[in-house]
Amino acid sequence: MTTETLERDLTVSEVAEGAEVSISAVRFYEKHGLVSASRTSGNQRRFDRAAPCRIRVARVAQRIGMTVGEIRELLALLPEGEAPQPEHWVALYDAILDEGQRRVRILQRAMSDIMTGGKLCEVPVNDAEPTPRRVVPAR
Repeated sequence: MTTETLERDLTVSEVAEGAEVSISAVRFYEKHGLVSASRTSGNQRRFDRAAPCRIRVARVAQRIGMTVGEIRELLALLPEGEAPQPEHWVALYDAILDEGQRRVRILQRAMSDIMTGGKLCEVPVNDAEPTPRRVVPAR
């Protein structure tokens, strides 16, 4: 495996175009540490060539409900300052897939509880004692 240093030569608009997001979205991801930029002598941002891919990964992770902090941890699987190799992207893919499947299982259990009329809250039957009551009639 060879490591290739990433040149920081993409402008914010090039990153936005490559990631299919707005320029303000690129700034959001930079502000939250999901991508990083250096500055030119003219104070313009310059991003490395992996930045659009990092943003695409972040967007997928957001769609499965991951927080910015969780996405930051996920992106830490990628090497800093060098071009990610295919095995880095595969590890990232596997991590997102595992997390997405975990979240789906949690949602499926919650939906099952709702659909089977599970005991969802404590509702007093009389003034004497609160007891669980089915919110949805059993099917």
